Amino acid sequence: MAELLAIGLFASLVAALLLGFPVAFTLAGLSLLFAGLGHLLGHFDLVLFLGLAPRYFGVMTNEVLVAVPLFVFMGLVLERSGIAEDLLTTLGRLFGPAPGGLGFSVVIVGAVLAASTGVVGATVVTMGLISLPAMLKAGYDARLATGVICASATLAQIVPPSTVLIFLADILQGANQAAQLQKGNLAPTPVSVGDLFAGALLPGLLLVGLYGGWIAANALLAPRRCPALPTGPAERRALARALLPSLVLPLALILAVLGSILAGVATATESASIGAVGALLFALIRRRLGAALLWEAMLGTARTTAVIFAILLGASVFSLVFRGLGGEALVTDALAALPGGPTGALFLCMLVMFLLGFFLDTLEIIFVMVPVFGPPLLVMGLDPIWLGVLIGLNLQTSFLTPPFGFTLFYMRSVAPASVPSAAIWWGVVPFVVLQLVALALVWAVPRTATWLPEAIFGTSFAPTAPARPGTGPSLQDLLGPAAPLGPLELPSSPPSGR
Repeated sequence: MAELLAIGLFASLVAALLLGFPVAFTLAGLSLLFAGLGHLLGHFDLVLFLGLAPRYFGVMTNEVLVAVPLFVFMGLVLERSGIAEDLLTTLGRLFGPAPGGLGFSVVIVGAVLAASTGVVGATVVTMGLISLPAMLKAGYDARLATGVICASATLAQIVPPSTVLIFLADILQGANQAAQLQKGNLAPTPVSVGDLFAGALLPGLLLVGLYGGWIAANALLAPRRCPALPTGPAERRALARALLPSLVLPLALILAVLGSILAGVATATESASIGAVGALLFALIRRRLGAALLWEAMLGTARTTAVIFAILLGASVFSLVFRGLGGEALVTDALAALPGGPTGALFLCMLVMFLLGFFLDTLEIIFVMVPVFGPPLLVMGLDPIWLGVLIGLNLQTSFLTPPFGFTLFYMRSVAPASVPSAAIWWGVVPFVVLQLVALALVWAVPRTATWLPEAIFGTSFAPTAPARPGTGPSLQDLLGPAAPLGPLELPSSPPSGR
C-alpha cells in the first residue's frame, strides 16, 4: 500500500504541474496530503517531518546557493543597462562583412548571455528583440535566423557559470552522498559546483562549435541565406572605438568569473560577487548606472530568487514524503529490473525528463526528478558529473524540440508577424540534430565531461560495487527516522575553490 501511495503522489504531482498549478505550493501541498493519508493508513510516520527544520536551515546556510541571486543580478544588470545589446551590435559589425557573420555573433553573444543569466526565456527574448530585426533586415533567411537565436539561447542550460548548473550540482551532491552511504562508503567524494562547471565546459564549447559549423556550412553552400553586411570607413572607425567598452570588457568579466572558479582562486559564491560588482562597474563606466536600473535589477533578482527557493523548499517536502512512503526503494527496484542494466535505466530516466521538458521548466524538473532518479542511478555506479552534464544537455534539447519546446513559444512572442510559426519550427530542426549529436558524443565518451574536473581539481568518482544484501549500513541505520537525509540537504562546499 505504501508503494501505491508513493506512485499516486508522483503521478498526481506530474498531473497537477501539467495543468499549470503553482509549482512550489503543489509540491508541498500534495506531499502533505499524501503524508496525512499515509499516516491514517499506518504507512507514514509523521515524526519524519522533524527532519524538515534542519533541511530548511541547511538551505538557508548553504553558501553555494548564495551564488544564485548574485549571478541573476549580474545578468539583469548586463541586460538592462544595454551592455548585452552593445555586445551584440559590436560583434555584428566585427563579423558582419563575412557571410554568416551575424549568425556567428549571435552564437557568441548567446553563449555569453547564457553564461551570465542562465535563464533560457530571458535570453531568447533579449536576443530576439535585438538581433532578429537586424538579421532579417540584412537578408537572412527567417528559418536560419530564428533557429540560431533559439539554439544559442538554450546554451543557458549548459554553459557555465549557469544558475541551472549550480542547483543541479547542489542536488547531485546530496543524491551522491545518499547513494554512497547505501553502498557502505562513509566518506564519499563531494560533488561541487566547480566540478560540474568544469564538466559542462567542454560539452558547452562543443555545442558552440557545432552551431558555428552549421552557420559556416550555410555561408559556404547557401550564402544567400546569410549574406555579408557591407561596411564603410565610418563604420570601421566606429567599430574600433567600440571594441574595448562593448566587447573586451564584458568578455573579460565572464572569463574572470569562470576562470576564478576553475583556477581554484574563488568559490562559486565569491566569483558570483565578482561578477555582480563587475557588471555594476561596467554600467557605471558606460554612464548607465542609475537608480531606476538598480531598482529594476534588485526587484527582478528578488522575484526570481524567491520563486526558485520557494520551489526548492517545496521540493524538500516532496522528497521527504516520497522517501517516507518507500518511493526511493520502489524506483531503485524498478530501474534495477529494466533490461540493459544501468544503460537501460539511464535511457528511461532521460526519456522521461525529455518529455517533461516540453511542459515544465528546467528547475521544476531537476527539483522533482533528480532526487527521485538520482540516487538509484548513482548506486548503479554512474559518474555524478557525467550524469549532470547529460541531464543539462537533455533538457536543453527538449527545450528546443518542436512542437512543444518552450524556446519556440518565446521566439514566437517576439518575432514579427512576417515570420510564420512554421519558419521557427523548421529553423530549429538542424540545431536539434546538432544537440542530439552532442548528447550522443557525451554519452558515448564520458571523458568529455569527466576529464576536465579530474585534470583541474583531481576529482574522480571511481565506480564502486553496490553493497551485498545484508552488508553495509543503510541510510535509515545511519541517520535514524527523525532526520532523514535527502538529496537537497547538503554540506557546505569544500574550501578548494571549486
